[in-house]
Amino acid sequence: MIERRTRGRVAGGVAAALALALALTGCGNGNADDTADKSDEFGFQPTGLPIVEKPLTLTIAGEKSSLAPDYNEMTLVQGWEEDTNITIDWEMLAPEVYSEKRNLLLASNDLPDAFLNSRFTDAELVKYGTNGTLIPLEDLIAEHAPNLTAIFEANPDLKAAVTASDGHIYALPNAEELGLGAVPFFWSINKSWLDALGLPVPTTVDEYHDALVAFKTQDPNGNGKADEIPLSFINNWWCADIGDLFAALGGIADNTDHRIVRDEEVIYTGADDRYRDAIQTLHEWYEEGLIDAEAFTQDDKAYLAKGKTETPVLGSYVWWETEEVVGAERAADYVLLPVLEGVNGRLVGHSNLTDYGRSAFAITRSNEYPSATMRWVDALYEPKMSAQVSYGPIGETLVENADGVLEQAQLPEGVNAGELRQKVALGAGAPHVITRSDYESVILPEPRALQRAKALEENYLPYIEPDFYPSVFFDVEELEQIGQIEPDIDALVEQKRAEWIVSGGIEDEWTGYVDQLRNMGLDDLLKIYQSGYDRYRAAAG
Repeated sequence: MIERRTRGRVAGGVAAALALALALTGCGNGNADDTADKSDEFGFQPTGLPIVEKPLTLTIAGEKSSLAPDYNEMTLVQGWEEDTNITIDWEMLAPEVYSEKRNLLLASNDLPDAFLNSRFTDAELVKYGTNGTLIPLEDLIAEHAPNLTAIFEANPDLKAAVTASDGHIYALPNAEELGLGAVPFFWSINKSWLDALGLPVPTTVDEYHDALVAFKTQDPNGNGKADEIPLSFINNWWCADIGDLFAALGGIADNTDHRIVRDEEVIYTGADDRYRDAIQTLHEWYEEGLIDAEAFTQDDKAYLAKGKTETPVLGSYVWWETEEVVGAERAADYVLLPVLEGVNGRLVGHSNLTDYGRSAFAITRSNEYPSATMRWVDALYEPKMSAQVSYGPIGETLVENADGVLEQAQLPEGVNAGELRQKVALGAGAPHVITRSDYESVILPEPRALQRAKALEENYLPYIEPDFYPSVFFDVEELEQIGQIEPDIDALVEQKRAEWIVSGGIEDEWTGYVDQLRNMGLDDLLKIYQSGYDRYRAAAG
């Protein structure tokens, strides 16, 4: 047994999880260029604890929450230092100053040993990976990261997501596979109004239209005024758009990227005839007064206020949390709308939001101890340790239930869970992976997330598009081409989408509009996205 000091029961929980994580580490010598790795000079141990026999200090820079203290004050970090014999000189900065500091570091020869929660963009990862600022990690992972290796073997999509187009891995992932972003458009309707009008909860798009007409014309709030808003949304907003109404009316679900995948083919919805058909009908609805006139101009603050007026005026809306829109006292008046039967049955779009991040941890060329560094960070990918990295330590924010599964600890009175988490955990952008199965056997999701996941499972996932566009890692040339083409195309599509729903005219303008998109480079853009998609599938196996 490895003998080590602990700081009471809390630190003991941290130490136990870290010990388990590091005990898994296999043998090997670390770096692709072994002569540059000086880990052995500090008594590097390929398995067990400590990682090095002589105290070693690494410098790690990155972004942290503005609420987070000095990381050395965190229980988690203190336990890691004791167990590993590795001290971290933390250079963690709040978001408002980190970006500038990081750029200064990258432009100098005074690089840290590693970046944690680096916030590197894809273009930056490729740039700094190919120019040697960040070292390739795949060999180090194979030799010294058994936790991450096991995760990649069980989740090839995650490995594909962090593998650059040249085959190298320049940064490690963060992931929480709750899957909540798959369907961000939760569709609600005022059931108290339906009951007052003697109407059932709609199940078809025609029934939904009729309910909106009744909301508009029959004064369901009973104040004698025509102040009801039958349907409100925020055009092209990530969780408040009407993409799934496009599915019911036209047969093709839209998303905020206007990019979907069907039968392994990348499709741009904004140039699809089924998209045109949906907009034609939506214009008719707008002319009938069923659509909020402010849906194309309002921000989230104005939108969320509409559900909390003294007299209720909101009939139906899109947002993924009822209480946030209408308030807790009015939430019981609303129900989730079933997936509507439309022109091609029931269909729910799949967003391109991903559970994966790929810039959680990167090792720089200045690091003389990559083997020891990889062993240190791999410990964070052990399931219970990953849970603590994101949510906080056992004994502070987490407790074990009777089944040995972690769950949220009862909060002290007046303490906000989100703020507390930022003060005691490294956060969602740090190196960790919590898989879908981990959320059953390792840690239970937060109550709010559980409610959302249940709604997804019961209402939307049975009808969801089977495919979506994954988190593809493009090369520098591809990123440059996308940057030159896509912004102008998206701006035109968003402009015309709103204009046609409000003012009509799509029938006369459609052909010229599609030609304009092609002249702007749509075909070239789709080729890039298709190539990236095919490459991703090949990497995922």
